[in-house]
Amino acid sequence: MEIITMKCNYHTHTTFCDGKASPEETARIAFEKKFDILGFSGHSMYPFSSDWHIASREHSAYCAEIERLKKLYASKMQIMLGFEADYIPGVCSPDFDCYKEFNPDYLIGSVHFIPCKDGFFEADGNPDQVRQQVASLLKGNTKLAVQKYFALEREMLQKGNFSIIGHADLIRKQNSKSRFFDENELWYKRELKATAKAILKAGVCAEINTGGMARGYMNTPYPSPYFLELLHEEGVPITLCSDAHSPNFLDYAFDEAATYAKKAGYTELSYLVPGELKFQKI
Repeated sequence: MEIITMKCNYHTHTTFCDGKASPEETARIAFEKKFDILGFSGHSMYPFSSDWHIASREHSAYCAEIERLKKLYASKMQIMLGFEADYIPGVCSPDFDCYKEFNPDYLIGSVHFIPCKDGFFEADGNPDQVRQQVASLLKGNTKLAVQKYFALEREMLQKGNFSIIGHADLIRKQNSKSRFFDENELWYKRELKATAKAILKAGVCAEINTGGMARGYMNTPYPSPYFLELLHEEGVPITLCSDAHSPNFLDYAFDEAATYAKKAGYTELSYLVPGELKFQKI
């Protein structure tokens, strides 16, 4: 097993979706921050889109721009083409077959939208709005809402084909303003354990995501320290990602996130190069 120290980020958003800077500006700042690998992962629900996803008609332009930057930085920094691909049953899936026309280097599989019988709620939506939606769609049953989120993630892991699972306990955002659910309850810990096993079985890498910290609504990364311990027990590889929507946050709280990984028992972080997963010491 090759051990190399690399500075990497695979979860990066730009103005092609809901990011604040162009790919070119983002790449420039990543180089200034001495990144070895920068992966672009625009929000995608191809062949559909929302106002914060890459527009369906813009996917080819997005890919062309990332490929241009690959060549521009070829001797300075490795740039990779990816998508953060949503899983919505019957609508879109993080699957390389679904994205084959774009030939991505990797895919991040994420669950944002949780369908219910008469609508949906967003795992990282505005907490006040989500409470209203859960009250309307699920009669206020927050436990059921959380269980639906993790069940959908496990379904994505079973049916999808991707490289990294994004912010695996994103639903924790709903506890950022006031308690939506109790993370110490046994039923919740069972959901995490089942999901950790599903991640291992799917053979994907889990990210430690500092995006919620950068945007000021989380004090710890995704996954939680307890979830990280479960991932370590299962032998799931992890990588650091910032979920950056601004290039200034490309390496936000990476040292802190690495400390959480060490406390969970990890001694190595994973990094991706096309077609291969490698490891580096923390």
